[in-house]
Amino acid sequence: MRHIATFCGSCNCGCPELYVDEAAAPERRVVITDDFGQRVQMSVDQFSELVALARDGALAVG
Repeated sequence: MRHIATFCGSCNCGCPELYVDEAAAPERRVVITDDFGQRVQMSVDQFSELVALARDGALAVG
């Protein structure tokens, strides 16, 4: 898997990370891991939609 980003990264607690797994099936290429060792896998299209929602403020907490 190719590492893309670490979210937080200012601690040593196993922050969530983003990877691309080129060997995975297309619908499972994007991998997000959490600090508990769990993972979510999705397609590039699904991830792009998630990013677009975040940019538009649709994922804002509060």
